[in-house]
Amino acid sequence: MPLILLILALVVLRYFEVWKFAELSWWYIVGLMVAAFIWFEFIEKMLGLDKRKEHAEDEKRRKKRINDTFNKR
Repeated sequence: MPLILLILALVVLRYFEVWKFAELSWWYIVGLMVAAFIWFEFIEKMLGLDKRKEHAEDEKRRKKRINDTFNKR
């Protein structure tokens, strides 16, 4: 997510020609976009980071369901 925010900030700063970002080449920003795409589409899946987040959310739901079931009695 920080990478996406960095790209967004660079696009805005470059578009409005703020300070030294006015001289920044668009190719650097496009390169960061490509890097973000590769990260989120390939590397994150290879490392299992997307499944790890899903498993953590499932575990929270399971624990809540168990607590709700046993605390009603």
